[in-house]
Amino acid sequence: MEPEKKGLVPMVNFMNKIPGGIMLIPLLVGCAINSFFPGFLQIGGATTGVFTSTNAFLGAFFVCVGANLSISGAGKALKVGAVVTLTKLLASIAVGLIASHFFNDNLLGLSAVAIISSMSNSNGGMFTVLTKMYGDEADQGAIAVVSLNDGPFFTLIALGAAGMADIPLMSLVAALVPLVLGIILGNIDPKMKKLLNDAEPMILMFLAVALGSTMSFSQIIEGGLGGIVLGLMTLVIGGIVTVFFDRITGGTGIAGAAISTVAGNAVATPLAVAAADPTVYDAAVIATPQVAAAMIVTAILCPFFTAYVNKHFRRKDPVPAGAAGSAAPKLVEVEELPNEEGAPEPKG
Repeated sequence: MEPEKKGLVPMVNFMNKIPGGIMLIPLLVGCAINSFFPGFLQIGGATTGVFTSTNAFLGAFFVCVGANLSISGAGKALKVGAVVTLTKLLASIAVGLIASHFFNDNLLGLSAVAIISSMSNSNGGMFTVLTKMYGDEADQGAIAVVSLNDGPFFTLIALGAAGMADIPLMSLVAALVPLVLGIILGNIDPKMKKLLNDAEPMILMFLAVALGSTMSFSQIIEGGLGGIVLGLMTLVIGGIVTVFFDRITGGTGIAGAAISTVAGNAVATPLAVAAADPTVYDAAVIATPQVAAAMIVTAILCPFFTAYVNKHFRRKDPVPAGAAGSAAPKLVEVEELPNEEGAPEPKG
């Protein structure tokens, strides 16, 4: 067996040493390019496609994730998704009501519109990646429900807006189609399952770059201290609550941690709320850069938080419930895939 050749720059080893590094490092690269050379992403052709095709990479990744799910585990996955999604929504409403009623709509410089716009939704791409790396089959399949949270619908419900009745059904269908396709392919052909499993790390990195290219470091500056506080509030308060309820309902806690982000399209939510209720326009204008900053903060910190939750509960749960055939930290599989030849067939 030939000794492994060391590259000039050991990028993969570096990424594997950082919690969620295979997602976080490419995401920061995309964010840096968009921050300092935004015009480069718009030159057209394959370059623009690689850096901006978020939905295409996310759909492909959903197919790969679905290929590793068994049909028998779908029920538990839906339960996990429902628990963490509902918990996150209720936590955001509770904090928003506290800010509105007890702090005169100014909790540490944050309005109820800003708090609920940030805390009530999540980044579906980040959730998918983190549950794949650290979660079990139920955590990974929970994206079918969590995807409903990847947008303004629940935020508008929480704030009492109307006229969005068709969105949840279409959002669910849009997320389910590639996931179901992957489940079918993976369950009818073990070799297809392995093929799609091996493709995950590559798609994941391109997905991360595309997600990063929608962000800019300037958003943190524009959001100020309030935006940073909002991101920490979303991660810590929302994260602790969702992890707790995920655990007490039989989950691993990983889905609860991985959902503790702010969706990329949440930046537009405050103004969407203002369009439905013009009385909150002034608050929405202030909330918009704060939500943008919170999105960046959670995108950077959530992988570390999820890795901590994984490490903490793995000591208590050496073999996660319902994960007899699943590798505990999925990061181990990600590390091995690029370097290993003749890898064994993944367990079904």
